[in-house]
Amino acid sequence: MADRQRSVSTKDVAALAGVSIGTVSNVLNAPHKVAEATRLRVNGAIRELGWERNENARQLRAGRSNTIGMLVPNLYNPHFAELFHGAEEFLYERGFIVNVSNANELPEREELILDQFRRQRVGGVMMAPVGAAMASAANLMERQIPVVLLDEANNSEFSGVGSDNFTGGLLAGHHLIDQGHHRIAFVGASERLVQVRDRLRGCQVAVQAHPGASLRVISTAQMDPEAGRRAAEEVLKLDLPFRPTAVFCASDLVAMGFLQGMTAAGLRVPEQMAIIGYDDIDFAASAAVPLSSIRQPTHQMGREAASLLLGAMNAISQTGEMPRISKLFNPDLVVRESTLRS
Repeated sequence: MADRQRSVSTKDVAALAGVSIGTVSNVLNAPHKVAEATRLRVNGAIRELGWERNENARQLRAGRSNTIGMLVPNLYNPHFAELFHGAEEFLYERGFIVNVSNANELPEREELILDQFRRQRVGGVMMAPVGAAMASAANLMERQIPVVLLDEANNSEFSGVGSDNFTGGLLAGHHLIDQGHHRIAFVGASERLVQVRDRLRGCQVAVQAHPGASLRVISTAQMDPEAGRRAAEEVLKLDLPFRPTAVFCASDLVAMGFLQGMTAAGLRVPEQMAIIGYDDIDFAASAAVPLSSIRQPTHQMGREAASLLLGAMNAISQTGEMPRISKLFNPDLVVRESTLRS
C-alpha cells in the first residue's frame, strides 16, 4: 500500500473522478466550494486509489498549517471553554483545526505556548492574555501570523473580541443598590486582569452615583471558587456595622465559592448577603441558591473571534496587510434568587 500511495498523485485522483486537479484541491482545502455530488465522487476516488495527502509538504509550501492556536488562561473555567467551543465550531466548518492550550494563569507559560505556536507555523492565534505576553504576540504579527485577542476589544495594536465589562460592572452595581444595599464588596483579581478592572470601575461609578453607598474591594490572586471562599472568610471577620450586605464577584466561579462560604457559616442568601457573579455560566442557574449574574454572549464571541482571524489570514495572503478590527458585545443582567429580596 505504501508503494502505491507514493505512485498515486492528485492527477490520478482527478482522472478517476472525472474532474480537474483544481476541483480535487478544493475538495481537500475548501470543500464548501464544491457541490456535494462532486465531493462524494472525488472522495470515492481517493479511497479507491488509497491516496493520502502529504501534510508536511503542503504546510511547507503554504508557509504555515491549517491549525489555529488558541491560548486561554484557564480552560477549566466554563467561560473560556465556551469561547473555545464557539471558535472551534466556526473553524471546523471551514476545514481548520484548533490547538487549544491552557496557560493556567501563569505569564511564563503564556510565553512558552506562544513560542511553540510560532515554531509550529500555525495559521493564526486567538489568545486571552493574563500576563505580559503582548511582546510575543507582536512577534507573531511581525512574522505574518495574525493574532486576535479574546475578552479584549480595546487594544489598538490587535484585533479583538470582548464584551463591555464597564457596562457589566455598572449593571451589577446599580442592581445591588436598587435592591436596597449600601455596603457593597467587590471580589476579584482587579490588580491583574484588565477585564476585571473594567468591571470594578463600572461598579465604582454606580456606587458613587448614590450618596451614602460604599464599596469595599477584595483582591484575589485567582478567579476560582477557592478565591471566593477565602474572600467570604475575610468578609465574615468584619464587624456587623462594617460588613457588606451585598457582594459583586468578578466571575461566577468566584461567586460560587463565596456562596459556599456564606452558607457554610450559616448566613442566608440573599436575606443576609446578596451575591451577583459574572459570565452566567451554566452552573450559575443550578447553584444551591441560583446566582444572579452578568451574561456575556460567549459562544457568539468565540465565533466572531474565529471569523476575524480568518479574515486577517485571507488579507495577509492577498495583500500582505493585517487589518485591526474589534467587536464589542453588550452584556445583560440576569436576575435570580441570590440577589432578590422578598
